[in-house]
Amino acid sequence: MNYVQSIILGVIEGITEFFPISSTGHMILIASMMKILNNKITNLYIVSVQFGSILSIIFLYRKKLFFQKKSFYAKILIANFPVGIVGFILYNKINSFLKNPILVSLSLFLGGLIILKSEDFYKKNILKKRNDITYYRAFIIGLFQCISLIPGVSRSGTTIVSGLLQNIDRKKSIEFSFFLSIPIIMIAFLKKMFDFCIESDILCNENIIYILIGNIFSFITSMISIKYFIKYLKNNDFKLFGYYRIIIGFLFIFFKLI
Repeated sequence: MNYVQSIILGVIEGITEFFPISSTGHMILIASMMKILNNKITNLYIVSVQFGSILSIIFLYRKKLFFQKKSFYAKILIANFPVGIVGFILYNKINSFLKNPILVSLSLFLGGLIILKSEDFYKKNILKKRNDITYYRAFIIGLFQCISLIPGVSRSGTTIVSGLLQNIDRKKSIEFSFFLSIPIIMIAFLKKMFDFCIESDILCNENIIYILIGNIFSFITSMISIKYFIKYLKNNDFKLFGYYRIIIGFLFIFFKLI
């Protein structure tokens, strides 16, 4: 990895983290194109650069985040419990997925189809729209989030689809998805850093600078993308992201095969 690649991946992370198009999937595909995918520092970078995006959520939503009822934090805990357990059990398997761009492409393609179908379901049941996320609905969202452990599926995508299938208001779903990402990505970041701490050759000064630069750019671009995402959702649905996923997934599989 070099400084330019670090900046590019940081920008990609910031733009895609909160859209239902899989930031990890995009970084894997771009890293594969730059011939740096099967590299220890790249695998560490792909997880740790998400820290900058999480800081942007904490900064932008600090009032909503720190001045909530206890039930809000309980729902976040309940929704993150399933993915925490599954992620712990399948940790090594998940790491192996980070090296498979074809799997990412398939996940993007299939996820796009699911988003389109979920939107159709939501619109058919628009009169049953719900504004409240109960403990039960939070747990269902958490179960869906487990699927996002497969790179390319998208954590925000699974939580949004779960919200649509439960007729939860789009804005409520996406904001809950934002808050839901904080603890799970924080834990993944700390776990990944801990695993690499014993490898002094990986966490050398230069590699730490790559990660720092990536997080700075992911922080800045995340704040911009979040604001535009919220504006976009006021008058639009998620179908554009579904079509985008299908096209990107198909194109990458096609060029890989030929």
